[in-house]
Amino acid sequence: MKKLSATIPTLLLLLLSLSGCNRIGEKNGSLSFIYAAAAVLSLALLIGCLCLVKKKKAWFIVLFSSVLIVNIGYTILSISTGLEMALMANRIAYFGSVFLPFSMLMIILAVTNTQYPKRLQYILGSLALVVFLIAASPGILDIYYKEVSFAIVNGTSTLIKVYGPLHPIYLVYLVGYFTAMVAVIIRAQTKKAIGSTAHAVIIALAVFVNIGVWFIEQIVSIEFEMLAVSYIISESFLLGVHIVMNENQRLKEVVKQVESVHDYPQEPTGNVDVMLEKPLGTDAIEPARIENFMLGLNKLTPAERSVYEAHIARVTSKEIMANLNIKENTLKYHNRNLYGKLGVSSKKELLEIHKYIQSAKIRLEESTDIINKI
Repeated sequence: MKKLSATIPTLLLLLLSLSGCNRIGEKNGSLSFIYAAAAVLSLALLIGCLCLVKKKKAWFIVLFSSVLIVNIGYTILSISTGLEMALMANRIAYFGSVFLPFSMLMIILAVTNTQYPKRLQYILGSLALVVFLIAASPGILDIYYKEVSFAIVNGTSTLIKVYGPLHPIYLVYLVGYFTAMVAVIIRAQTKKAIGSTAHAVIIALAVFVNIGVWFIEQIVSIEFEMLAVSYIISESFLLGVHIVMNENQRLKEVVKQVESVHDYPQEPTGNVDVMLEKPLGTDAIEPARIENFMLGLNKLTPAERSVYEAHIARVTSKEIMANLNIKENTLKYHNRNLYGKLGVSSKKELLEIHKYIQSAKIRLEESTDIINKI
């Protein structure tokens, strides 16, 4: 998460340094390359989203796709050869732009565990479509732009626009969404619906970065569409929060299962190096298996419990038979019953799940510490 938050702003500063600030209407030939680079980065983040977000959250896919579409639109606009091509590129950029804040709000509602009526997404989706149709009207109607012409300035294509009566609609649309996002974050933090203050700060940054960039673009003549990159920063923040919160939630569920069994044997303090000589893999164990394992512990007979405790203490089979004064066939009998109740197929699997459960608390504490330092 720290690497992500450090790398993306660095890329933003690099892109802005390449673009520079000049008089209104001026464009630099390097902008086409910058927009193309932003589009490639957006595509890479979309692929990363598909790989990192488990269960393929639809709104994350919409958000990352929208950012990609916006940057594709900016790229095509910068290399357009005529008015029709430029207008089409402008429509592509607006298509991504109207659905981007929509998907961002839906993600924030999900991350903050905010309940909302299901019809809200259909209402907002319809609103986004209406705003897009208005923004896509130039070249057909004069309601969004009174006049629009094509020009090439310093090697980069651009549209020279005279705003029409409905142009402020997009402004109101963005301000409305930004206001709603901030309100949701404040409400969630007040009700402690967000995992930590750090989460709230990161989510708020994802929103305020875009608000700040948009505000700067309104008062300063900047030749580069900074929102093209600020959107990338926002989606990166939201993806990072989603991944961290999901991991914390998973660890909390494991810890809760562990704490629900009061007589669960603790990890022996001796011979720690031997116990950890083969670290547990990074793949998560399914919660259902953890639950079956914990329930099985309550069903063990005294003899099976003794064998189980011997196993987790890494006592050999010969030592178990000697300590319990039992024969090999008796030990095999106890093992068979023990494995069946715990839902495992071998001693190795038993030890892996045991170590996973015992390490859950430690990993949860470490994860919380990392988040608080972000």
